[in-house]
Amino acid sequence: MWHELREHAVTAMGTLRLISGSIEVCAGLLILYFQSLEKAMAINATLALVGPTVLILVTATGLAAMTEELSWGRMVLIFAGVVLILWGIFSD
Repeated sequence: MWHELREHAVTAMGTLRLISGSIEVCAGLLILYFQSLEKAMAINATLALVGPTVLILVTATGLAAMTEELSWGRMVLIFAGVVLILWGIFSD
């Protein structure tokens, strides 16, 4: 059972990253299409929300699949690491 969950988690993680990459490519094409600094900044601001959201989703998916293998202490450390990454990204 856990083996199947791990396989599904890896598939979900890869799919989320492919979707995220596709969004990035589409955003780049839109920036080139519009040729407007204002629109480019708006598109870029939208991407600033996509990246951290995907990071959280992919990490949560991986952790959910590894719950039997990781101790609570290690899970807390991984979660704290993600929080610190997001803090570093969004802090002034």
